[in-house]
Amino acid sequence: MSNYFKHKMRGKSPGEIAGMIIFGIIAITGLAILFGFIIMWLWNWLMPMIFGLTTLTFWEAVGVFILFKILLGGCNFGSDSSSKKSKSKCKKDRKGDFSKWQHYDDFWKEEGNKAYEAYIERVTTKDEDHD
Repeated sequence: MSNYFKHKMRGKSPGEIAGMIIFGIIAITGLAILFGFIIMWLWNWLMPMIFGLTTLTFWEAVGVFILFKILLGGCNFGSDSSSKKSKSKCKKDRKGDFSKWQHYDDFWKEEGNKAYEAYIERVTTKDEDHD
C-alpha cells in the first residue's frame, strides 16, 4: 500500500502535497457547514409548519445530521443489518474500500516499473507515428 501512495505522489513537490491537504481540509469543512445549513433550512422551513416543532440552530442541525447518520447508517438503510448478504453488498459498494489494493505493493515490485515503461514506450511510439 505504501508504494501506491508513493506512485500517486510521484513528481509532486511538498508544496503541492501541502496544498492538496489544505484544500481537502477546507473542502471537508465547507461541506460540513453546507450540510448543517441545508438541514437547518429544511427543518426550519418544513417541521414547524407541518408538525408544530420548534426551529433549530445551526449546531442542533449538525447534531441531528450526525444522529441520523449514526442511527440509520450509511448503506444498510432499510435492510436487516445482521444478514451477511447485506453486509457483503455494502462492503462491495463502499467507495473507501481499499481491498482491491491489497496486492499493489507486490505487483509494483514485480511488474509495475516494467509495465509502466512498456506503456510509455507504446504511447511515445504512437505519438511518433502520428507526426
